[in-house]
Amino acid sequence: MTSIPFFSSIVFYTLRLYFTFLFTLVSSFSTMLRNFFTSARRSFFTSLGACALSSSAPFSVFKIGRLNHVAIAVPSLEAAVKSYETTFGAEVTAPHSLPEHGVTVSFVRLQNTNIELLQPLGEKSPVAGFIEKNKLGGIHHICLEVDDIHQAVEVCKKNGVRCLGKEPKIGAHGKPVMFLHPKDCNGVLIELEQCHA
Repeated sequence: MTSIPFFSSIVFYTLRLYFTFLFTLVSSFSTMLRNFFTSARRSFFTSLGACALSSSAPFSVFKIGRLNHVAIAVPSLEAAVKSYETTFGAEVTAPHSLPEHGVTVSFVRLQNTNIELLQPLGEKSPVAGFIEKNKLGGIHHICLEVDDIHQAVEVCKKNGVRCLGKEPKIGAHGKPVMFLHPKDCNGVLIELEQCHA
C-alpha cells in the first residue's frame, strides 16, 4: 500500500521539475524575443531619424551673418539714452519712431555691433506687455543679418520655425525684417534683417 503514495510523490516531483523547466525556458525565450524586437525597433527609428535629417538638409540653404544688434526694452527711452551717454560715454542716435512696429528706438553705437533701445509706442505696442512684466526693462530680442530675407523666411517655415508675420516689414534701418517665434528659437525672440537693401 505504501508503494502507491511513493509512486505518486515521484510523479508529482517529476511533473513539478518538468513544468519548472518549461516555465524557465519560455521566460528565457520571451526575454530573448523582447530584447530582439527592442533592438530592432531602436535601429529602425534611428535609421528613420537619420533619413528625416538627411531629407531636411536641402532646406538649410542660408547662413546667418553678423549680429546686427541686441534690443533692450526700456520704460523711458530718454532716461536710457542719458544713461548710456553720461555713464558709458557711448554714441547714441536720435530717437526714431516706428508706428508699424509700435516702438520708438535709439541705437547705441558700439565697435562690433549695436544696442537697440526700445520704448513702447501706442496702446497696441508689442513691447508694452514686455515692459509690464519687466518694470525695469530688459533684453527683448537679438537681430541677425541674412543675405536674402525672403529665402531665409521660406527656409525657416520649412524647418518648422514660426514667423511672426506673413511678410517681412521694413525695420529701423530701412531694410526688410522678420521676427521668429521664441518658442522655436530656444526661448529667444530673433529678428532677421536683410543686410543689403
